[in-house]
Amino acid sequence: MVPSADIPDLVAAVDRLSRGSVTVIGDAMLDRYIYGTVLNVSPEAPIGMSAGYPGGIMVEEREVATPGGAGNVVRNLTALGAAVAFVSVVGDDQAGSDLTSLIGGQPGVEPWLLVQGGRTTTVKTRYIADGRQLLRADRERIAAIHPKLLERMLRIAGDAMMATSVTVLSDYAKGLFSGDVAALLIASARKSGRLVVVDSREEDYSPYAGADIVTPNRRELAQATAMPIDTERQIIAAAMALRQRHAFGAVLVTRGSDGMTLLNDEGVRHFPAEAAAVYDLAGVGDTVTATLAAGLAAGLDIGVAARLSNIAAGIAVGKPGIAVASVADMLAELVPLQATSGQ
Repeated sequence: MVPSADIPDLVAAVDRLSRGSVTVIGDAMLDRYIYGTVLNVSPEAPIGMSAGYPGGIMVEEREVATPGGAGNVVRNLTALGAAVAFVSVVGDDQAGSDLTSLIGGQPGVEPWLLVQGGRTTTVKTRYIADGRQLLRADRERIAAIHPKLLERMLRIAGDAMMATSVTVLSDYAKGLFSGDVAALLIASARKSGRLVVVDSREEDYSPYAGADIVTPNRRELAQATAMPIDTERQIIAAAMALRQRHAFGAVLVTRGSDGMTLLNDEGVRHFPAEAAAVYDLAGVGDTVTATLAAGLAAGLDIGVAARLSNIAAGIAVGKPGIAVASVADMLAELVPLQATSGQ
């Protein structure tokens, strides 16, 4: 839990989050949620299946679509009130059109979703009944973007970086960062004097060498370093190795129910988990990355930004589905504690 003496400072820090501006560059996708009720077993289902399990008939009742992948980082940033420039590539399909509309409809977002002919926009469709996810169906084709479109994207990204304070590279391994794209973007950010935050699903972190901060979870840290991560000492050792190997300014390891660990030039700091209950871990990495970037863009110390990310993560995992943590959510957590602490 947050020490009561620190609460007023954190409340003030939350109030500053809306002052930042962030460029997000990454793999955009469309998240679809289809809600319904499972009535009985389909006559086509294999023998042994029962209602409520694969093979049951689900009657669809409603459908919800939201930006996913790097688009979910954008959702989280707008919930914090930050100004966002979003650079990505979508296909010339219905999903790409839907995603462009959803991104453009968010407040404070300058969308740069470039369209590539013949490209398949990634769609993740989740079927949910009685509060349970029965199935997730993905439609995607992973491929690098066209070289000419890449030139345009890099030019737009460079201009966006110049107009914002922090750049997020959100790599969902869908092809946007193929080849030397990440290295070119980091070099451009360096030239502009901008901070770079990286959240990557790739095992190889070498393309992001020199980034200011990376945000792996435990599994990603283990994959990136081929080191054990069973104990806190092992996690710190792996984070140190990752940082030194690729000259990262800092590493923030998200550890689920064990909180987070930040490693930088100032040493190692641990933040216990804030969640009272865990409902859904999906998308929490995007919440952490967005809150961290918003904090840094607002001029907060990296330690304070990491603490706010930890609080935001605790809020997001307590909500169903891929949820965001807003400024109102964070103040709702902190302000009552400030009142009861007598501050």
